[in-house]
Order: sequence, then C-alpha cells, then structure tokens
Amino acid sequence: MVLAPVYGPPFVRDAKGGRRYATMEDFNKFVKLAYMSKWLHHSGGTVCEPTDIPVNKRHLDMLLAHMTLSDKPFMGSVTEPSRAQDSVEMCEILFGKEFVQNNTVMTSLTNINSPMTFDDVMMGSLEVYAANNQACIISPFIVGGAMAPVSVAGTLTQVLAEVMAGVAYSQLVRPGAPAIFGAFVSSIDMNSGAPTFGTPEASLVTYGAGQLARRMNLPFRSAGSFCGSKLPDAQAAYETANSLNMGLLSGVNFMLHSCGWLEGGLVADFEKFVMDADQLGTLHGLAKGVPISEDDQAMGAIREVGPGGHYLGCAHTQANFKTAFWKSDLFDYKPFETWEEEGARDTYALASNRVEYLLSNYQAPPLDPAIREALEAYVAEKKSASPDAFM
Repeated sequence: MVLAPVYGPPFVRDAKGGRRYATMEDFNKFVKLAYMSKWLHHSGGTVCEPTDIPVNKRHLDMLLAHMTLSDKPFMGSVTEPSRAQDSVEMCEILFGKEFVQNNTVMTSLTNINSPMTFDDVMMGSLEVYAANNQACIISPFIVGGAMAPVSVAGTLTQVLAEVMAGVAYSQLVRPGAPAIFGAFVSSIDMNSGAPTFGTPEASLVTYGAGQLARRMNLPFRSAGSFCGSKLPDAQAAYETANSLNMGLLSGVNFMLHSCGWLEGGLVADFEKFVMDADQLGTLHGLAKGVPISEDDQAMGAIREVGPGGHYLGCAHTQANFKTAFWKSDLFDYKPFETWEEEGARDTYALASNRVEYLLSNYQAPPLDPAIREALEAYVAEKKSASPDAFM
C-alpha cells in the first residue's frame, strides 16, 4: 500500500491564517511536510491548487516543486493534454528520455465523470500518459445517489463498467500501458445534497471494488483521510479513521488523499495533514500483520516471568522494547499534572507545533545541479512561450 497526500483542494487552512485560497508557498510547504513524513511513500500531485499562479502555468511550478523539494514519487498533470506532455518531458529531464519510455516513473489521475462519461481533457491526458508508458489511475467519481445508484451492488456494477472502459481505451493507445483500478467513493446527504464520508455504504462499495480489482489483476486505488468536517475536530477524526481503516482492509494499493483532507476535499489543512500522517503509522503497523518467529513466540520470556510476575524487566522486553510498539510523534501521553503544566494543549495545538517543527527542520534532498538547472530552464521557457491565463 502506497500512501500519498490529499489532491486538488483550492483552499488551505492552518491555525494562524484560517481558511483561504491556496498559494504556491502553501504547496511548497505541503511537499516539504510529505517529504519529512516517515509514513508517506509518495509526494502526491496537486496537493493544493496554487491560485496565485496562472492556470496554464501552475502545473510547471508544482512539478518543479515535487522534483526539487522531495525525492519521493509524484503525479503528473491531467488538466490539459499539453500539460500531461509537459509532465512527461520534465520527467525525461529528471530521469532520462530512454529511461522514461522503458520505465513507469509517474502516476496520473484520470477521473471519469460518472455516470459513464469521459471528457476530452481526461481522455486526452490519458492518451499522453499511456503512449509514454506512464501509469493512469482510471477512477470513477462516485457520490452514491447522485453519480451512481443508491444501492451498493448497483454502484459496483457501474464502477466496474467505467473502469473497464477506461482501461480498455488505454490499451488501444499502447498495449501493456500501466493502468490502476480507481474508485473514489462517497455517499450523499439526502437532506442537503452534500457528500458524506466514513459511512458504511462507502466502505462496502470500496470493499467490493477491491475484490473486483483483484479479479482483474489490477492495482487498486481508493480510500483516504476522507471527512466532511469544516475543522480537524471529532467529526473529522471519526470519519477519517473509518475511511483509512476501510482502505487498509479493502486491500488498497495506492491511497491518494491519505492525509490533509478536510471539508469534503475543498480544503487541505496543515494541522490535519500532520495528524493524519502520524496516524498512517498505525496502518503500517496493522499491515505488517503478526510475525511468528522464535523470538516473537517469547516462550523464554513466559518461562522467565512465570505466574504473577511482570515483563518490564525481563530479557525479552529489554531486547525488543525500542521497536515492539508503534509510537505516535504527535499525541500526548503524559500524566494529567504534566500535561496541565505544559499548557493543557489539545491535539490541534500539538499539530500546529509539529507543522512548525517539521518545516523549520526541513532539508532538501540532493539533486544533480545540471538537472536542476535544466528543469528550471524548461519551466522558464514554457512560461515565456504563452500569456498568463487564469481561466
């Protein structure tokens, strides 16, 4: 299971600035936070939409940030076929042209406008990526009751048809082009029309889609830190926990939106980003399963301690205590008196401090100066070749 950050929100939120339109500075911070996380495998794509950069040029800045501020994998642009081509060409600078044609170095997200509609933008981008041997996530956009039937079986029927059509099209472009079975799933509040998250119906659809993906022998993309809350509060925590655990149990291989998602995907929240990223450690722990070795069986420890004893000082505990349990880098487990003396900070306050700590300790990964210079020159040339457009 590959874990990647939130994708696509036009707004950001943090403790100091509140809710506001995202900027390129915000985008860069998220890339740095993802790079600093030991639980995230992937840098993501449009982690937030930098609205201070022209629409027709912001993909260049976002790709440059992923390539220079992090050494984790990233996603290419899909907002216009020419921007998908730019993504491929920048990867050819970074990895080498021949290498890119012979290896998949990048994923991309091809959303289906459910029910059963492919638009020219998404399909045009898919054609570019498939032709260049780069992975396409073929992903229906499902809001049950609006874009799919209200029933789980009916939704799964539509999802399967949409994914199979998209995958088949990619194979017409280039036989063997890498494809991923995608499913973005939520249900709808029948009173307000707003999408809802962390619901049992969405979980059942995701479980079913995972089985269909495995039957088709395709990697599976779904789930994430989904919630409908406006703040990183109890609602956000409950819905996110349900969504993350459902993804693990569904056998998801690529989990986009695994941290930072808020307000139904409209907001990328800095504090929630580090809260979610911390909790992804529990998914790592669960995914490991139960190892069974002579040391894990701990028969020597059981004999050493015997009836009525305790294991704190035994040899097995002393040998394994540093790695035996997952440990949060965020939560406070101190006694009440210590917690109160330190300011009685809640999780939101702890997360805000964590954001500042990570950003202040960020160090960029090494990159060949010649490659960096070539990437910057490519971006500059592309930007100067056309006027700014904000539509």
